Amino acid sequence: MNLSILRELKKRISLYQTMLKQYLFSLFVVITFSSCKLFRSNLMLETPRDYQYAKLVDSISRLDYKIAPNDALQCRVFTNDGFKLIDLANSANVVYNSNLEFLVESDGTVKLPLVGPQKITGYTIREAEKYLEEKYSEFYVKPYVNLKVSNKRVIIFPGNSGNAKVLPLTNNNTTVLEAIAQAGGITEDGKAYKVKLIRSNNSKPQPDIYLMDLSKIEGVVAGNSKVQANDIIYVEPRYRLARTLAGELTPVVTLLTSVIIIYLFIRGN
Repeated sequence: MNLSILRELKKRISLYQTMLKQYLFSLFVVITFSSCKLFRSNLMLETPRDYQYAKLVDSISRLDYKIAPNDALQCRVFTNDGFKLIDLANSANVVYNSNLEFLVESDGTVKLPLVGPQKITGYTIREAEKYLEEKYSEFYVKPYVNLKVSNKRVIIFPGNSGNAKVLPLTNNNTTVLEAIAQAGGITEDGKAYKVKLIRSNNSKPQPDIYLMDLSKIEGVVAGNSKVQANDIIYVEPRYRLARTLAGELTPVVTLLTSVIIIYLFIRGN
C-alpha cells in the first residue's frame, strides 16, 4: 500500500479518536453536573430526602372511607327498620330500582328521590346513612337507608409503570398486600422496602403518605393495613444506571459517530 495513503489514514484515525475523546469528556461533564432526573424520567411521585412521612399506626386500618365527589352511590331505602323496600310509585307501576346509581356532584351534593339534593361529602358511609334516615323520616316510618359506593378503586404501581393497574375494590377489607397480589405482585425492578401508600386527606391539600417496608417479615403488620377508595400504592422502581445510560446515550453516540464519519469523508474528498 502506498505510504502516503497509510499516513493519511493514520491521520484521519487520530483525528477521529481526538474528536471522540473530546465528545466523551464533554458528555461526562454534562452527566456529572446535570440533574439525576435526566436519566430517571420514569420515576413518579418522588419525595424529598428529608420528607416527613405520616406515622404508620394501626389506626389507619380502622379509618372509614369518607364520601367524595364523583362517587357513584347505590342507595336503598326501607321502611319500618328495613321491613320492606320503599316504592316510589304505586304497586302497579313501580319505578324504584335498588341498582340505581346516584352520582355525587363536584359540589358535594347528591340528588336523591323525595329528599332532593343533599350534601354528604366528608361523611363516612354510616354517617351518611344516619343523615339520610333523618331526612326520609319526614316521609316514612322508621326508615332504614343502605348506601354503597359502587365505583371504589385503588391505583397500583408495582415497580414498573408498564404494569400499573386500577383495581376495583369489591371487598371493604382489602389490605395493601392483597391489592399488590391482585396486581401481580411487586415486579423485579420494584423496591419492596420502599412502598408508598398515598391517601387523600379532605382536611388538607396534600395527601397523607405512609412508607412501608415489605421486604422483611416484620412488614406484614404494615402490609395488613386496609386500603380505601382512591388510594395509590406506589412501589418505587429500582434505578438501574447502566441500563438507563445505555438507553439514553446510544442514539446520541450513534448520531455523533455518523456525523464524524460523514465529516471525515467529505474532508478527505
